[in-house]
Amino acid sequence: MLKSIPVNDKIASTNSKLTPGAILKMNKKCLGYISIVVDDYDRAIDYYINKLSFTLIEDTPQPGKRWVVVSPNPDSDCHLLLSRAANETQEAFIGNQCGGRVFLFLQTDDFWRDYNAMKSAGVQFCEAPREEEYGTVVVFEDLYGNRWDLLQRK
Repeated sequence: MLKSIPVNDKIASTNSKLTPGAILKMNKKCLGYISIVVDDYDRAIDYYINKLSFTLIEDTPQPGKRWVVVSPNPDSDCHLLLSRAANETQEAFIGNQCGGRVFLFLQTDDFWRDYNAMKSAGVQFCEAPREEEYGTVVVFEDLYGNRWDLLQRK
């Protein structure tokens, strides 16, 4: 059972029975971009478009860099921002943005369709697909070695 919670004095005085879900609808917040450090924009674009079937959302030149956005679903609120390393410190994190742990979760509505398409495209999988309590999952590495889960939730 959800508890009624006051959000602030104004909302509490006009409607003291707002639920957490109602608050989210009123104050929508979401991740807009997740930045991933890459060595070359065009090489990264090629991988995400041709191996993972992402869509190129934007590629805008800026002084000394580009604003490059790709997404598995253009209608999503969250996209991947490809950020070229600008110095040696940043270069050291290419392929290791999460210290060897799974970094990103690519959620799908048809695991086997996407797994087979990715495998045919040459994506490197780290293990065989498996069934877990939460869904069907397999770990793969992107072209830099960052680990991802391909996941279909139950």
